[in-house]
Amino acid sequence: MSANTLDGSAHPLHGKVAVITGGSRGIGLGIATAYRAAGAHVVIAARKATGLAEAREELLRVKGDGDLHTVVANAGEPEQAEACVDETMARFGRVDILVNNAATNPYHGDLLDLDLPRAEKTVRVNQYGMIAWTRYAWRAWMAERGGAVVNIASVGGLIVDPHIGYYNATKAAMLHMTRQLAYELGPRARVNAIAPGLIKTELARAVWEVREPVLTAKLPMRRLGTVEDVANAALFLASDASSWMTGQTLVLDGGATALPIGVDE
Repeated sequence: MSANTLDGSAHPLHGKVAVITGGSRGIGLGIATAYRAAGAHVVIAARKATGLAEAREELLRVKGDGDLHTVVANAGEPEQAEACVDETMARFGRVDILVNNAATNPYHGDLLDLDLPRAEKTVRVNQYGMIAWTRYAWRAWMAERGGAVVNIASVGGLIVDPHIGYYNATKAAMLHMTRQLAYELGPRARVNAIAPGLIKTELARAVWEVREPVLTAKLPMRRLGTVEDVANAALFLASDASSWMTGQTLVLDGGATALPIGVDE
């Protein structure tokens, strides 16, 4: 993955410190890979120590002059978010970039059949988790020194889906909170979001593997998204190349939301 088109430098994040939630796999790991290649010190947080250890080994194979650190933390537990930021400050002395990537989706079905425990879990991670991690990064560093927050939402926050309506509702809230936080944290910190469409991750394999030809046939780009697609966008939003951009959402969906209604071909 090349970063040298962002600001004329091969290392646009040199010396910066990035904290990435849900960083042990999929999109989070892809972003960690891009940031490390771009010269950042990278801290990845995830719930499982085993996954973090595997991710660390993979990231160490990426050429980069930044340090690498892992922290076991549940994105939906505010005290663990605070501990992760404190640990990052103790080790690196700064938090320049926060990527709110971790998410959960424990419920599939109609909204009217949703039970309270799963609703609360979804909101706790997808909505309140984003606020908590941003709060601690802001208080620890960004309020005085500035920084960039990148929220990984979903194109689901812009559309209706017959199976994951509540998950999508939390992502729609995430898009609005991105705008709200951009207002509240400016001009010190910039806050932007990415709304990916269907990305070819292992986690989503059951969705795309069998139906990929059908899913891509109507897309203007004729392919599904990759982790690298999202990582490149996250690199742009974290770098000075997007220095006058805040409160915005980059939609990465291969053109899915650009399709006309009622057209079969």
